[in-house]
Order: sequence, then C-alpha cells, then structure tokens
Amino acid sequence: MDNNFKRSIILEHYENPKNRGLIDDDSYIRVNMNNESCIDEIDLMVKIENNKIVDIRFDGEACAICTSSTSIMINTLIGKTIDEVENIYNNYTNMIEEKDYDSEILEEAIVYEDIYKQPNRKKCALLPWWGIEKVLKQIKGE
Repeated sequence: MDNNFKRSIILEHYENPKNRGLIDDDSYIRVNMNNESCIDEIDLMVKIENNKIVDIRFDGEACAICTSSTSIMINTLIGKTIDEVENIYNNYTNMIEEKDYDSEILEEAIVYEDIYKQPNRKKCALLPWWGIEKVLKQIKGE
C-alpha cells in the first residue's frame, strides 16, 4: 500500500472518527485506557451479543495515531466473532511488534505496518487494541 494512501486513511479516521461518543447503556463492557507517556486517554464501550461484537463506541483525548487507530479498529472489529477478534488482535500486535502476521485479515489496520519505524508511536497505535484485549479477558473471566 502506498505511503500517501496510508496517510490519507489515517487522517480521514482522525478527522472523522467512527462511533465517537459514549452512550448510557449498561449492556456495554466499558474500559478506560491511558498512555502514561502522553495525552492519550480513551474510554471504550463494547457490546457483545451471541459471541459477536455488535458495537464499539469510544471517546477521550488522543493524538492522531491513537484516534485513527481506534476508529480503524472499530471498523475492523464490528461484526466479528470473538475468535475472529482474537485472531485479528494477535496479528495486529504481531505486526506492530515486527513479528509474523497475516496482512489479509487486518483490513484497514494494515496502514500501521510501518509504525515500528517510530517506536515512540507504537503505544499510540496499540492503546485501543489493548482495550479490546481487556474486554476479551473480562468476557473470559481472566
């Protein structure tokens, strides 16, 4: 994927993030994520029905990488089963950490494949995904 195209996707998701804004609904699992080394702090709300993510909402203050990563993650994960989400999560984190990964299942999240070149931005790209990991652990009782 061309670098300019990647940047345009990131910028679009930063300027027009998907599902921004929390709602008052106790059927969602809520997690708060913050990056102690910068301003990034987001709240995630995840709704799971029949072993599938049916909605994700978020809000907070975050940089362009974190905000766009959250928006892209939301687009990627809604409609996926828990098993699919785990697989996507594992491949995404492997990509960020420069390990083997399957680029085909990452959809738009592949735009962060070069983030390892900016080590200080890895946490920004990973923060919302760590929130999903927390949700997965909660539903599994870990």
